[in-house]
Amino acid sequence: MTSRLVLVIGDLHIPDRALDIPAKFKKLLTPGKIGQTLCLGNLTDKPTYDYLRSIAPDLKIVKGRFDSDATSLPLSQVVTHGSLRIGFLEGFTMVAPQEMDLMMAEANKLDVDVLCWGGTHRFDAYEYENKFFVNPGSATGAMTTGAVGEGEEMVPSFCLMDVQGIGLTLYVYQLRKDANGVESVNVEKITYTKNVGGS
Repeated sequence: MTSRLVLVIGDLHIPDRALDIPAKFKKLLTPGKIGQTLCLGNLTDKPTYDYLRSIAPDLKIVKGRFDSDATSLPLSQVVTHGSLRIGFLEGFTMVAPQEMDLMMAEANKLDVDVLCWGGTHRFDAYEYENKFFVNPGSATGAMTTGAVGEGEEMVPSFCLMDVQGIGLTLYVYQLRKDANGVESVNVEKITYTKNVGGS
């Protein structure tokens, strides 16, 4: 069974809210290892677009609310890897992307097993009614209004999905600071397998 490594990244906001993707992330994103990139919008500059294309030429992008010049970008897309249909969107088209029922309705509308969304700048992943929902957060840690609580720090993050047949392993990369301000990349692993035997 072959596996496919898919980068899920979004809410970059370069250069308006962040200078660049963190260097510790760039060291991990080596060209030639990743088969496809799903960019969940707010890719607001050409050099970052070129950088993402250098990681994986198969770059799929959806329109984010700050991609005002990118009128030709779709609001959502669907890709298929193995037996999994993966949908992705920025999230600004949904009234309340944190509401599970609305997320489920969007997943059903796109007829997908996995739904990736952005716009909140915070990592989230959960399984709900045999579907898997992923928000990779902001790869740059860019701030946004209403995204975090008072005094809460933005944590830069992105996700890699290792898709094999009816399942995937999600690797979540988060850039954290210790008490002394030293940054390190933490990696968390989450697995999902599609239930093919019915509901």
